[in-house]
Amino acid sequence: MPDDSLMNRFDRNGLTRFRARDGVIALLVCAALLVVFKGDGLRAQGERMDPGWDRDVVLFFGEPAGAIADALPFAEAADDVTAFLSPDEALDSGSGFEKVAAQAGGELPPVTADAFDPVALGEPAPPKERLRTVLVTGDSMAQPLDAKLADALSGREVKVVRDVRLGTGISKSFLLDWGELSTTQVRRRKPDATIVFLGANEGFPMENAAGAEVECCSAEWAALYANRARRMADTYRQGGNGRVYWITIPAPEDPERANISRAVNAAVKVAAQPWATQVRVVDTVPMFTPRGYEDAISIDGRRRIVRAADGIHLNDEGAELLTETVLARLGQDFTY
Repeated sequence: MPDDSLMNRFDRNGLTRFRARDGVIALLVCAALLVVFKGDGLRAQGERMDPGWDRDVVLFFGEPAGAIADALPFAEAADDVTAFLSPDEALDSGSGFEKVAAQAGGELPPVTADAFDPVALGEPAPPKERLRTVLVTGDSMAQPLDAKLADALSGREVKVVRDVRLGTGISKSFLLDWGELSTTQVRRRKPDATIVFLGANEGFPMENAAGAEVECCSAEWAALYANRARRMADTYRQGGNGRVYWITIPAPEDPERANISRAVNAAVKVAAQPWATQVRVVDTVPMFTPRGYEDAISIDGRRRIVRAADGIHLNDEGAELLTETVLARLGQDFTY
């Protein structure tokens, strides 16, 4: 009986007819090539993800794939050939976080006069300087604060530089090294004041001086985080020529994230201690979450929603309130 199906058109035209098994073999070959050439990419993608079950699943497959790619020379060759497709931003590589753990410890540093706020000691406040350039930087927490500050300072001969790096964090320097970025920002902008709002993407393991990974959120992890934050603060203060306003993270709704933000905020406060005259900590916890996470707080006698739907960020109303607080703090050190 003649075959009148559409499949006989391959035979009539002398074309090769592939079977389902051929497709499976092709997929397996492609998978093997991906592991050999880009297995490290799957592992790197998993390491960039926030802690959770989805990250665990990706790393379950990514770590053995990355180990295979590391053992073979093809992945590095492929990266070299395709590097021009996504060039990295040129940052000051000599100031990265990889040196922080190695430099920690050693001789006990002396306490200097910069560790004391003269006003807290009953001395007169130093003369205010003219504010000309403000750098607003951080991760997604810095939005829309950066836009509101730029709008509030427009027309006052103050240049506001907005440099927000979404998805980045101090404990995840494999995506962006804030040690290097802060050095680059200061070299290029030389801001009079730097406003840092950062911490929505933290909680990643960090290496200590012995090369061992330290998981969040122990005292050792907080110390490693504080060392990195202190390096940034020291860069932004520019040897006493700049002022830094580091904003803490209001407690998020998710309990796991709340534990991370608690460790981050504690580390930031310790990091700022050597330079009370130049590094100010703007604590948002008493303002937005004095009793833990709340969607709404009382503003001018009215209950207002101040948090975004994700339970992490500030909404427009919350950012407006924070803007007023930051401007008031700037006004204690600068005229504008």
